[in-house]
This record gives sequence, structure tokens and C-alpha cells, in this order.
Amino acid sequence: MPDGVAKIPPAADAEPGPAPGESTLERPAGGSGPQPPNLTRDTESPRDAESTPGAKARHDVESTRGAPVALATPGVADAPVAFDDEERPARRLTGPVDLGVAVVAFAVALLVLWQVFRPLAQGSQFYLIVFLAGVLPLVFLAYRSGLRLPDRLTGRLPARLAPRVPDPDGPPERRRDLPTVADWLLAGLALVVCLYPVIPLAFGNAGGGYDAFLDRQGLLAPVDVVMGALLLVLLVEACRRTTGWILPVVCLVFLGYGYYGGLLPQTWTIAHAGLDFGQIVDAFYNSGSGFYGTPLDVAATYIVLFTIYGAVLDLSGAGRFFVDLSVAAFRRSRSAAGRTAVASGFLLGTVSGSGTATAVSVGAVTWPILRRAGYPAEHAGGMLAAAGVGAILSPPTLGAAAFIVAEYLEVSYLTVLGWAVIPTLLYYLGILLAVEIDARRFKVRPVEVAAGSAWRLLARFGYHFSSLIVIVVLLAVGVSATRSVVYATGLAVLLSFLDRRSWLTPQRLFAALSAGVRGVLPVVAVCAAAGIITATTTKTGLGAQFASLLVRGAQALADDPTVVLALTVVFAAVALSLLGLAVPVTASFIIGWVIIGPALLALGVPAPAAAMFVFYYSVLSEVTPPTALAAVGAAAITGGRTVPTMWQALKYALPAFLAPIAFVLTGPGEYLLGRGSPLEVLWAGLVGCLGVAALAVATGGWLLGVGPAGPVERVLTALAGLLLLYLHPVSIAIGVALIVIAVLIALARRRGTVETGPDDPASAGPPVPGGTTGGGGVTGGEGVAGAGGAPGAGVSGAGGATGGEGATGGGGVTGGDGVTGGAGPGAGAEDAGSRRQEFGSSVGEEAK
Repeated sequence: MPDGVAKIPPAADAEPGPAPGESTLERPAGGSGPQPPNLTRDTESPRDAESTPGAKARHDVESTRGAPVALATPGVADAPVAFDDEERPARRLTGPVDLGVAVVAFAVALLVLWQVFRPLAQGSQFYLIVFLAGVLPLVFLAYRSGLRLPDRLTGRLPARLAPRVPDPDGPPERRRDLPTVADWLLAGLALVVCLYPVIPLAFGNAGGGYDAFLDRQGLLAPVDVVMGALLLVLLVEACRRTTGWILPVVCLVFLGYGYYGGLLPQTWTIAHAGLDFGQIVDAFYNSGSGFYGTPLDVAATYIVLFTIYGAVLDLSGAGRFFVDLSVAAFRRSRSAAGRTAVASGFLLGTVSGSGTATAVSVGAVTWPILRRAGYPAEHAGGMLAAAGVGAILSPPTLGAAAFIVAEYLEVSYLTVLGWAVIPTLLYYLGILLAVEIDARRFKVRPVEVAAGSAWRLLARFGYHFSSLIVIVVLLAVGVSATRSVVYATGLAVLLSFLDRRSWLTPQRLFAALSAGVRGVLPVVAVCAAAGIITATTTKTGLGAQFASLLVRGAQALADDPTVVLALTVVFAAVALSLLGLAVPVTASFIIGWVIIGPALLALGVPAPAAAMFVFYYSVLSEVTPPTALAAVGAAAITGGRTVPTMWQALKYALPAFLAPIAFVLTGPGEYLLGRGSPLEVLWAGLVGCLGVAALAVATGGWLLGVGPAGPVERVLTALAGLLLLYLHPVSIAIGVALIVIAVLIALARRRGTVETGPDDPASAGPPVPGGTTGGGGVTGGEGVAGAGGAPGAGVSGAGGATGGEGATGGGGVTGGDGVTGGAGPGAGAEDAGSRRQEFGSSVGEEAK
């Protein structure tokens, strides 16, 4: 390595780095497979992350000023291959237990692949029963209960009195990660309860096999009711282990509503006749809308196949290649750091399909670059979170809820992909514009990165795009989504042999298939438990009743149909946002569709527009404060404050919040989903791009090509963005006019500032602490060189090692190069992130 190149030290258990010029990210082979990051809803303050060895290593890298960053982090491998973000960390199993879980998961993967080409003759529900029997026991072995019985019941000494005996064989956490006796009992009970409907043993009027079980639908035997109740308890517990308490509580609320709904006053809209316990269990256990309904069907077919595909693609080296390509492609531009983070999130999302996992993986690699470039920690974390969430919004591998959209609307998965194309483009356009604006606001600088040529990487590893292209092509020619992803998985296996480091040998292929099934465990628990919600809603008619209540609430505030629709959409958006704060994305969509979807349909909103509206607001819970898990994960990487990081992520993702409203508010809004003639779709897309650009100016405070945007311009562009996304000819004309006015005002302010001249006292910048006053600078423009700093008086963080880069930032007074600050205090040893934000943003805005 050349002298002066700061290299990120790998973890203690990491493999040696690759050869020079080759890809720099490697997933360690073997082990227990990919493990989810230690991120939950109750994650402690990420500022503690600065005390970790990894944070110290990152700080050591950034403290070497002027040196290129060598990316040797093996870290993308640490991210899980999973489609849901709210999953809790799984146990890090070892030894025989890990091998046993891997063998069962591998067997389930073979069953899933067999079902694609040779479906079981007994039907899809029989397959779902067998599938659930294979994966539900694994949840109790792979995920901790999180509960602890009192010491007096377990016979253990209290923790404060127990002697501290060092473990010679490893950390105590390794021992505690093994399943307990209760876990094994629950796993065995889950296996028996799940297989009960298909066991061909008859005892009395119970049992008798699958056909006899179906014949008792509506008239369950007492044993059937007991088994159904046990499965209900097991699914709620599995859901609690993987997602936390909120979703199980929601399920129990729906269960209580089904049982006690008859006690509600009959004048209430949501009142119903009431259901006895036998009817409830029958609806859950022996019907197509309960445990074995559409959500579990989607998880057991589409989602598990795509998680297997993601695991194979990652182990074949695709994830490493995608990040390296993004780093190499943008390394020479001023905003290269931000562009790299966004592009890496988009590409890596095709492998992980998880917003939080993508944000963490990309952040581990790109945060040193972002920090060296001058991005504050909170802004960088928000950017990483927004880019990671884009993984769930982006074709060709959308999140799990997209498959449920296809099933509920009875359309092909390719159709759903087509609906997502323009919204995805608008989403990433908004992020990229925000990146460019922040690059100018914070005066970020290019960072030299020790990476190979992008063209060389494409020529050597571009074959990793082949399997993604195959999925789209096969879907386009009419091949089913399940077979398309299986064929793409096979192609990825074959292509892995083009790189000696990534050969998918039988051992690695075994690890990939088992990791794919392990990654889907939280989604299976959520989808099966969601059957409680869907079955209760179907049996009680709650969906239609709640829809009527929502519409009547809007009609009470307005009479005009357009206003009623707008109010209903706002109510629905708020309800979905609140719902997404508490439950995972998949469950949020299921609940939102069965409860809120009927209200939109009742007002004449087309089903595709209503479904995509619910889908997007369910996904965006990942960046919605106060529980934005993707932002929490990104803040843990950057060391920024959690809440400001959440708000920055919300700013970057703003177009994704407003575009879905356009889907349902006006007829032309459907053009954004590709539902119209090519000319109409193109027109709507261009107008949408202009609206997103206006919103980026409003949130970022900068007009690209002009300069800083004042409060008036920001208000005008915000109104223009909203009017443009309404997609009505009159609103479009007004929006364009407002943008023109904002640009003219900004140009006039800039011209007036330049004409003021350097001798005007109003243009003089305030003194910089620790340096000299940037006197005589031109406010708002490029500036006139200020007074040079004395040796040793460089501005810490603002100008690096030079004397006083300027009193203000963000287009304010720019100081001269000054005299090199030597080795004295304030010579620029601190990072540019925090001080540049303080002096370059707040002071600079005041000077302007």
C-alpha cells in the first residue's frame, strides 16, 4: 500500500483482504450464514457507537487528512439476506445446533424448489401446512425469547450474588445463544400442531388426515379447536420474538374484537353480532383467509424464493461488486461521496431487499468517504437511510409487500414492477438532487479513493447483472415469477465459477439455500400471524365498516367530492404512517389494505392506485420518525444523533411521501404508474421530475446553477412542487410560474449582492473563531479572497490545514487561502463534518 493511504483495519475475525485492483468486499464463507444486525426498536443511542473499535477505526482513517481512503472493509457480508427490516437479531448458533437448523432449512428450500416444478397433488393449502411445519420450529430455535423468569423460579442465584467465573472457551454470550429447554419444547409443540391436519391417524371424530380435516370446516372437533388455539398462541409468540410486542398486541386486539364485538353498542358502526371461540378458531385454522391465507402463501412461494436468490447472488460476489462499482464510478466528482452512497444503496438493494440491512451495509463502506468529504454525521445518516429504503421500492426485487399486492389484485408480478418504475425514478431523482444541493451547501470536496476503474470492474464482473436481467426478460415473455427467479438463481450459481474466490461449491450452495430460508423466518411469522387480522376483518366486515367511517368523517368536513377525496387520502396517509410506526412493512400493508383500502375504492380510486398508495406508505415507515429503523441503523454507523438523522432521512425521502398522493388524488396520477398511453406517461413523468426538483430546492435551500435560495424562494418552490404533483393543467401552469418567479428572485438577489462590492460593510463576514476575519469577501457568491491567516491559526474543521477558509459557508463569504496553518492549535486536526456544519451553514446563512 502506498505511503499515506489510510486503510480501515478489518475486524478480528475477518478474512484477509483481496489482491490490489480486485473487489474489496468479501463475505466469509461457512459459519452459521448471514446474521441480522443487532438493530431493534429499542436500540440504544447510536452515539455510543463512537466508543466501539469499528468507530475508532473509522475516526483513525478520517484523521489522516489528504490521504486517499482504501476500502478494505469486508463488511457487506455482515448484513442479512432478508426482506423485512423489523426483525430482531437471531441467535448466532454454533456446533450441532447450528448444523441441525441449517439442515432443516436446506430441506425446506428443496421443498420450495420442488413445489415450483412439481406442485404437491393435495393442493396449495397442504403445501402451506407442510411449509409452516418446517419453518415455525426454527423460529423458536433461531430467535431468543427475550423473557426471563424470576430467579426463585429457576433456582439460580440472583445476578448480583452470582459469582463471576470467567469462561475459558469463549464469551458468555455464546453460551446464552443456545436454545433453552423451553425453546426446544415450543419447537416440538409447533411441529406437532402444524402437522396435525395432515397426520393420517384418526382418534374419535378428530384426526384422519388432510381430507377429513377439510370436511370438518365449520364443524371442528374439540381436538381441532385445541390444536388451532395452540397454533394461535405459537404464532403470536413467534411474531413477538421476531418483531417485538406491537404486532402481537394488534393481533390480540383483533382477536378480542372478533370475540367481544357483539357487546359493543349496536349503534356503533364497527359493532357486529359476535363470534364464539369455535368460529374464530375455524376461521383461523381451517379456512383460506386465516393462518394459511394469501400472506403466508406469498411468503412460502415468492418471498422465500427471492431470499434464496439474494443469498446466492450475494455469495457469488454480486454485493461486493455492486458497492465497488458505485465507489469507482463517481470517485472523481465533487459530490462523488453522496452519489456513491445512493448508487450503492440502489444496487445492493437487489441483493438484500431490506432497507435497514442495505443502509447498514452501504454505510459501513461509504461513511468514511462521506465524512472525509465534509458531510455532517446526521446528514450522511439520513442519506444512507433514504438510499437503503429505496431497496424496498426498486425493481426488479421489490419488498415482500409487492408480492402481496400482486396476489390481492390478481395481476402478475411484472405488472407490479411496471407500476413501480416511475415512482422509483422520482424517488432517486429527489435523493440525487438533495445530494447535489448538500454538496454545495457544505462545500464538500472530492475524496481520493483507492479503487479500480469502473470500466475495468464492469468488464471483469459485469456478468453479475445477468441474473437480474433474466428475471425481467422471463417475466416479459410470460414465465411465472417463481420459475423466473429459480432460473435466475441457477444462472447466478453458474456465473459464480467465473471468479475463483466466489465459487458456489456444494458447501457454499448449501449455506446459501439454508441462509435464504433463515432470512424468511421473520416474514413467515408476520404473514401467518397476519391471518388473525385478515380473517377477523373478513368474518366481521370490519373493512367495509371502517371505510364507511373514514369517508363519513371526510364528508362531515366538506361537501365537494374532490375535497372529500383529498381529506380521505390525508386521513389514510396519516393512519398508514402511524400504523407503520408499530408493525413491520408486510403487516402494515396487509392491515392497511383490508382496513383503509376499501375507503379509497369506495371513492372511485382505481385498485392499482389504491394498492400502490398503501404499499408506499407502508414501506416509508422505515424513515418515519420516531421509529425509523433504517435511520437508527444509519446513525449507529455514522455516530450521529438519532432523531436529527431521522428528520434528515425524511427530507431525502420526501418525494416518496408525496408521489403516492398523486396516484389517488387525480386521474392523471395513474400515469405515474405507467397506466396510460406512452405520451401521457412521458408527460406525467416529466412533470413529476419538475415537481420533485422544486421540492428538493424547498427542502435543501439551494437553486442548482443559481445559488442559495432564500425563504421566499423556498416557499414558492414548495408550493410549486405540490401543484405540479397534482398533475392538473391549471396547477401545472401555476407551478411552473412559481418556479420562474423563484429563479428570478434568486438571480436578482445574487446580482444585487455582486453589485454591492467588497467595500460595503454589509458584505463583510463575521470573524471566524481561532482565525482571522474574512474581510472584504463577497456575500453569496464565490467571494473575494479574505485576509490570510497567520501561521498556526488555521480554522479547525472549516479550512483544514490552511489559514481561514472563510468566515461563512454555503455560498457565504469565502476567505483566502491564507498562510498554511502549521502545527499550531487549530491547524485543522478536527474533522470537517461538525465545524463545517456550524460555521459553514448557520453563520453563512446569517451573513447572506
